[in-house]
Amino acid sequence: MTDKQKLPIINARNRVAKSRLFSIEQLDLTFSNGEKRQYERMLGSGSGAVMIVPMLDENTMLLVREYCAGTHTYELGFPKGLIDKGEVAPQAANRELKEEIGYGAEKLISIREVMMAPAFFNAKMMIFLAEGLYQEELEGDEPEPLEVVPWKLDNYQALLEEPNFNEARSIAALMLIRDYLTKNTTDSSNQPNHLSNGL
Repeated sequence: MTDKQKLPIINARNRVAKSRLFSIEQLDLTFSNGEKRQYERMLGSGSGAVMIVPMLDENTMLLVREYCAGTHTYELGFPKGLIDKGEVAPQAANRELKEEIGYGAEKLISIREVMMAPAFFNAKMMIFLAEGLYQEELEGDEPEPLEVVPWKLDNYQALLEEPNFNEARSIAALMLIRDYLTKNTTDSSNQPNHLSNGL
């Protein structure tokens, strides 16, 4: 590791603001070249978050349309939520599915952890693929029922053109899931068919 790659030293940390969901922290830093700077970052609450791409069948995803206060609009995206205290990420993913779309999943596949604006925000989100859906509802904390929107995966380009499908993490999840499923379908089709060989 070169000097340029060394992390700066944190000389002091001070909380400058706090709300129900976030804290803003000021960092006093010294970089490896001796430069001193103050940075501010937003700290998320809890143990991170999850986003889930539920597959009703091999080509049908389920999205939700919900109110987003940041933009004061209704946005289309994948089910998501915070990991509650005492939960691990797969438990949180299955709970969020039951709360938001009325389904649980027999199989949850961890796809990738993503970050949102890491220059300012330390929140992490794990993206899951959910398969083997079964109907089960849990009461959530949404102020109104969420609209569940089925969408064909092979029509993903039309989803990317939807004016209310804007969240970068949902777009990332869509492309990651599409690549994952395409790769695994291709890999399985390249496997020898033992039945056709009489085995």
